Amino acid sequence: MMRFKNLFFYITLIGGFSILMYWIFVFGSDLEVGREIKKHLVQSNYWNDFLSSLIHNLKHPLALLLAQIITIILTARLFGWICMKIGQPSVIGEIIAGIILGPSLVGLYFPDFFTTLFPKESLGNLQFLSQIGLILFMFVVGMELDLKVLKNKAHDAVVISHASIIFPFALGVGLAYFIYQTFAPQGVPFLAFGLFLGIAMSITAFPVLARIVQERGIHKTKLGAIVITCAAADDITAWCILAAVIAIVKAGSFVSALYIIALAALYVLLMLKVVRPFLKRVGDLNATKEKLSKPIVAIFFLALVMSAYATEIIGIHALFGAFMAGVIMPENTKFRNVFIEKIEDVSLVLLLPLFFVFTGLRTQIGLLNDPFHWLIAGLIVAVAVFGKFFGSAFAARFVGQSWKDSLSIGALMNTRGLMELVVLNIGYDLGVLTPEIFAMMVIMALLTTFMTGPALDFINWIFKEKNKDFPIEVTEISKYKVLISFNNPENGKSLLRLASGLVKKLQGNATVTAMHLAPTNELHHFNAVEYEKEIFAPVIEESTELNQKVTTFFKASVDIDSDITEVANKGDFDLLLIGIGESIFEGTLLGKVLGFTTKMISPDRIINTLSGKEKLFENSPFDEKTRQILSRTQVPVGILMDKKLQKLDAIFIPIFGREDEMLISYIQKFIHNSSAQITVLDANGYVANNPTLKEWIRFIEQNAPNHITLVNQKKIESHFLKQQDLMLISIESWEKLIDSRSVWLNHAPSTLVLKN
Repeated sequence: MMRFKNLFFYITLIGGFSILMYWIFVFGSDLEVGREIKKHLVQSNYWNDFLSSLIHNLKHPLALLLAQIITIILTARLFGWICMKIGQPSVIGEIIAGIILGPSLVGLYFPDFFTTLFPKESLGNLQFLSQIGLILFMFVVGMELDLKVLKNKAHDAVVISHASIIFPFALGVGLAYFIYQTFAPQGVPFLAFGLFLGIAMSITAFPVLARIVQERGIHKTKLGAIVITCAAADDITAWCILAAVIAIVKAGSFVSALYIIALAALYVLLMLKVVRPFLKRVGDLNATKEKLSKPIVAIFFLALVMSAYATEIIGIHALFGAFMAGVIMPENTKFRNVFIEKIEDVSLVLLLPLFFVFTGLRTQIGLLNDPFHWLIAGLIVAVAVFGKFFGSAFAARFVGQSWKDSLSIGALMNTRGLMELVVLNIGYDLGVLTPEIFAMMVIMALLTTFMTGPALDFINWIFKEKNKDFPIEVTEISKYKVLISFNNPENGKSLLRLASGLVKKLQGNATVTAMHLAPTNELHHFNAVEYEKEIFAPVIEESTELNQKVTTFFKASVDIDSDITEVANKGDFDLLLIGIGESIFEGTLLGKVLGFTTKMISPDRIINTLSGKEKLFENSPFDEKTRQILSRTQVPVGILMDKKLQKLDAIFIPIFGREDEMLISYIQKFIHNSSAQITVLDANGYVANNPTLKEWIRFIEQNAPNHITLVNQKKIESHFLKQQDLMLISIESWEKLIDSRSVWLNHAPSTLVLKN
């Protein structure tokens, strides 16, 4: 009755007011008399008007900007993903995407599309938006610097860092002397041209370097600590020098620039002595996400914007102010984590690709149209590599580092990445760099970043030192080695209980390694140690309760699935245990049965389809990531579908065929180490018709009376399944259960699916 009442009210309300408005419009049309209202006389004009309106909307500045952003983000993400797949930083792919969308490729071969999507009058909007992205990014870079590290490890690192700046800087100035008359813009003094070439040669990309150090697992080593400190000192020094260089270029002479430099020094003093203590007080009181309210966030954003505005007015560029604002942010790790989370996704994913493409629009590789230009480009690359690589390496060797570590430091400090593009764009905006030199320097930035990974691999190969991917105790000879890979602490605790149930009484004849791989793009070097402690703390606590010794292994990863298989294979483990939880069903037949959301088809799977490795829509009971691990891992794999596994007193094992015979060895381990009660279900009479298998079960029963029961019934009651702690099943039998949509799936306990 209530529903009909509401419906009647709704119809009356909408209908009544619609009729009222209709009569108002009818009477209102009488008011048009004498006002010379233009009316369309031809019916076909309506369609033409629609088309004209649509074209006008497409060319509207906002619509054009949104179309540019969509194109840029899709292209940048695609090429960034490709570079990550070949072991390169995603920033390289994003830079390449910018060059491809620019006049060097799209503009050259598809000029109409290029001029439609990137008309000259629209580039101003793109530039300002990209500058906002850069300001936010430099703010994050400043926050990622740990000034305490500089204080604690300053001596050797500062020597190496400053050597890695002065050596390439001098070489850059020397190079400027030889190419000034040919390539310097008209009206630009040699001082400005030489200084910009020098600073461009001496930049190191701190964010990219920190990512590489994490990904290679050397952040805890002496080498990792030194190179991170060197890069931090390099970053601060280089940006201070850049601020001075900008001041000199804008003022026209060094003497005139002294006023700007003095004002900049006053600004830095004010930020360190006044603003920093104030922000520290605010940050200490609001360190958690719950306390970081909008007014508090507004205070810190205001500090960022005011700092950037002050340095822009002073004449040393807004980016230095953003960087400085990040440096003086409260050192509280939790606060920085929370604040970086708020900024990073927008700046890195949405706005920063705009900067890459804007740089690409300026990069006209077609201008390098004769051998002489390419000779100069090669010379620029050679000077950049020689100055940065060998300057850092020789300084590191001089202060006592080994040759291997010295060369590794040189290779890492030679990484330029995004920071180089920032410097180049500043030089281009100031009119110090010509389009030809700008294109050459962009190529140099790409090549020096690209060569970092291969150079490190080559150095490791030369010195033939085995790169240990896991702790030494894991590689020691033992009879049974279990690797558990977990994504969250609760998952890790369940996997540890399971592993302990397999090896608990083997004592020194077994090892359990708990591994956690963190996505590189979600981990910052300054909080890596604290993050590792937090993620492993519950697992270590559980190991103490179980009296089970466990070795921990932590690594930042760009491809978690590949790294899991690599560690498992290199470590020569006897069993890999992974815990997926309910997400394992997503995008699968079982997911549809149980109602989980279907995933999109991954790019990996499309590539495998095109290469003939698999059929795109082949049925599988696992998601794409699990399939990757199963196909690449050379050791037995156990996949735990955890339903809050607490104990291993009752274990249920169905036997369907020959593929399940390998479960017998696990039965013995669980009985021996956990005193588990095992129920073996002969689901279709395979055990009854297999004398060897029957003999094995009888042998286990003789050695462990009352610990194993063989049942023959085909139907299992749900209450029996609910009484079990764990179901152990082979991957082949698991697939059969899913294909038949067995009622077991609704009532099964925690399940361990095994693949030999």
